[in-house]
Amino acid sequence: MRIEAVVGDITRERVDAIVNAANSSLMGGGGVDGAIHRAAGPGLLEECMELRRTELPDGLPVGQAVPTAGHDLPARWVIHTVGPNARRGETDPALLASCFTSSLDVAGDVGAAEVALPAVSAGVFGWAMEDVARIAVEAVKNWKPQQAGTPVELVRFVVVDEAALAAFRREI
Repeated sequence: MRIEAVVGDITRERVDAIVNAANSSLMGGGGVDGAIHRAAGPGLLEECMELRRTELPDGLPVGQAVPTAGHDLPARWVIHTVGPNARRGETDPALLASCFTSSLDVAGDVGAAEVALPAVSAGVFGWAMEDVARIAVEAVKNWKPQQAGTPVELVRFVVVDEAALAAFRREI
């Protein structure tokens, strides 16, 4: 599996799946979550509302992931994961690592060979970019597919600026 990092807009990534740094409600929000919901169009919100009505009535738990269609995005899939919020005392690195490994598990389940990931929990959730980069890259490097033949071939971290890029490239 190749691992790379770029500065960019995750909503424009031409990969099989992009990962959304979602909130547990799955109803959109700010940052990456809001940008993905806006770019994907109203079908994404409708699908998330259906998930809440059926599979996830209490919302998506921290560290877990769930797929939806990409709707109006170039990516076929959006994989939603909820990062731990350090501002609320959620500072367990294992929870953050689980966001990345759970997202890759889901990517494998849906047949996504190329996956773009944001810096989950950096920014408004209060984790330092250096910590997110270290934990994320280590989690991806140590990830083992749940089943033989899981086709994840490329993991691309899509970050917001050169400082974040430098943090991820140091870890890669």
